[in-house]
Amino acid sequence: MMPNVKCSVANCKFWAEGNNCAAKEIMIDIDEHAKADFSSEFADESFDHQDKASSVRNTCCHTFEQKN
Repeated sequence: MMPNVKCSVANCKFWAEGNNCAAKEIMIDIDEHAKADFSSEFADESFDHQDKASSVRNTCCHTFEQKN
C-alpha cells in the first residue's frame, strides 16, 4: 500500500483532490539531478543510485507530468 503523498503542483496529471499524489510510482531525487532524463529506455538503469540530501529543500519530484 502506498503512503499518502501530498503535492501542491495542481498542473500535474497525478494531482488529486486534497493535494494528494495519485501516481502509482513516485520518483524523488536530489536537486543536483533535477535535469536528468529518466524517461529514456534506460531509465531503470540511470536511476540506480543513492544520494543524500542536506535538507528537504534539496529534493525534487521526477514523477511530474503536465496535465493536458
